[in-house]
Amino acid sequence: MFLDTLAENCRVNPQKIALQFIGGEAVSYAQLAETTSRSAHYLRALGLKPGDRAAVQLPKCLPFIYLHLAAMQIGVVFLPLNPGYPPAELRYFLADAGARFLFADKANQPALAEMMPSLPALQEAIFVDSEAPWGERVSGYSAQPVSLPKSSEQRAMMLYTSGTTSRPKGALITHGNLTANIKALHEAWGWRADDTLLHALPIFHVHGLVVALHGALHAGATAHLLPGFDAAEALGLLQSRRYSVFMGVPTMHRRLYTQAAGRRIDLSFMRLMTSGSDRLPDDLFFGYQRIFGVTLLERYGMTETGMNLSNPLHGERRVGSVGAPLPGVQARIADPATDLPLPDDVVGEVQIRGAHVFAGYWQQPEKTAQAFTDDGWLRTGDLGARAPDGYFTLKGRGKDLIISGGLNVYPPEVELALMAHMAVSACAVIGCPDAEWGEQVVAVIVLAPGAAADAEGIRAHCRQRLAAYKMPRRVIFAAELPRNALGKVQKAVLRGQMCEQ
Repeated sequence: MFLDTLAENCRVNPQKIALQFIGGEAVSYAQLAETTSRSAHYLRALGLKPGDRAAVQLPKCLPFIYLHLAAMQIGVVFLPLNPGYPPAELRYFLADAGARFLFADKANQPALAEMMPSLPALQEAIFVDSEAPWGERVSGYSAQPVSLPKSSEQRAMMLYTSGTTSRPKGALITHGNLTANIKALHEAWGWRADDTLLHALPIFHVHGLVVALHGALHAGATAHLLPGFDAAEALGLLQSRRYSVFMGVPTMHRRLYTQAAGRRIDLSFMRLMTSGSDRLPDDLFFGYQRIFGVTLLERYGMTETGMNLSNPLHGERRVGSVGAPLPGVQARIADPATDLPLPDDVVGEVQIRGAHVFAGYWQQPEKTAQAFTDDGWLRTGDLGARAPDGYFTLKGRGKDLIISGGLNVYPPEVELALMAHMAVSACAVIGCPDAEWGEQVVAVIVLAPGAAADAEGIRAHCRQRLAAYKMPRRVIFAAELPRNALGKVQKAVLRGQMCEQ
């Protein structure tokens, strides 16, 4: 399993650098193993037992990583939480998960102290100075390795869904799920021990924690971590240190592209640059080829599964497509009403099956049952189509589908047309109730700095690219779009804001 491979990497290459925050102390694989073991004994001394939930709300830092690895080593279910959650939101996650311990940033202690009495399951909140050497806190505990979990069914993490359509649900991820996904990515993306990863993603989410960090550690590679993302800093590091791997979301890639300001900057030496968590706009796909000499690799995953589909490392990386199933992953397009497979090029629900698929939702057996078909396929809720050659293209969330006058309108298609307008910096298309049509197509647009456009000009632009029934009936200009921590547009929030106007 993943932890066994990591332990072997620590044994074989003890002096190799495993982790280093940019400008901070380098951590060798030997140091990683020792401090993680001490941290595991520390957690046991606190009274944490297999199956307990330990919540961590810390910024991106070494203590977070040590707590994560240590918790998994002793069978504790690791619950990473966005450091930006205010106490009211944090209370929901801690109460729902029945977390026994919370490790939180010392700077938030006054704000969180009032919340503690309302959480009877929470045994203790431990406040951590994320900049202080974690090794000093655990130096008095044994460095002897702990025996690692043997069962692939044992729960490793609980990751909360984004909650775009309902209250967030805790997705239970087993050691077997993690291992299956990392092995598939190792094979598909050609992870190597000599890789160097510039890690710029948050680590409370599956993308940054599992896909990026676990990926590097599983390969025995080196990860250099940025506490936060700054486009100028990241682009400078990519150029000067010649990293081989970088993973980002479209918002980050947009900022890197803008930072280049039209200059040709050679990043063609990079082995792998991925994009995910939201659709990559076509202009960025082609812009990266032109400016950086890089073809971004787009892929598709979700909290409940990790990665499912990917464009190939070698072969055609198709614009607008998320590629084909990863090794060991089954994917199909099915009729959401019947769960029966649909022919190629027909839009339906993306359904996934494989050893990487999560074990279920925490204490929600009905939601878990609804998520799976009778023969074990996960209903992702995402719409898509499969091309005859096996490439999948996403068409948006099923709940975002707009039915206007009895005809289906897929928001990504309209958004693609809108993004071709020179004045449009970002956009989102939603459906709002309409007495005549059932739903009307509404475009919410953020203009590029210094650009000007009006609603009729936008519609005239779309008229050249879209059938009449797909045309935005309303165009709303906004200063920004509501996004989650990884930059994905929160359309449920937009509908609540815009459909009342």
